[in-house]
Amino acid sequence: MRFIEGMEKKIMTVPQLKAMMSAWRITGKTISFTNGCFDILHPGHLFSIGQAAKEADYLIVGLNSDDSVKRLKGPDRPINNTESRAMIIANLAMVDAVVVFEEDTPYELITELLPDVIVKGGDYTIETIVGAKEVIAGGGKVIINPIVEGFSTTNIIEKIKK
Repeated sequence: MRFIEGMEKKIMTVPQLKAMMSAWRITGKTISFTNGCFDILHPGHLFSIGQAAKEADYLIVGLNSDDSVKRLKGPDRPINNTESRAMIIANLAMVDAVVVFEEDTPYELITELLPDVIVKGGDYTIETIVGAKEVIAGGGKVIINPIVEGFSTTNIIEKIKK
């Protein structure tokens, strides 16, 4: 239980995260960012988060709030609440920080944090990744990972219903 309690420190507010990022950057480290709802964590999510972690020294995961997930996925979602999803993501060794955002996209979060790298899945293009233009303009880069076929939260939910 002590390990889980320690992981709560990875779940940060924006001001806490900005302070942490300043400390990381002072030492010359790079910062990667990815985001999602991560409602029911599956191997596709793990692949995507793992790929994001490989792109820099530190990885920040932006997590959609419950209200944001409802707006994006429908009234029956999320299955797991914000606190549960944040704790699960924070417990991944490859994740250095988790920050929850209320908006439907992480645009405001990305433009405030300006990570060195944004990493998204293959269902996106550079043009459709919010904050990509700003990160690139700041000297950063955007990475698009391939989709891991056969994994979908929606499909998992449908299978459970059957």
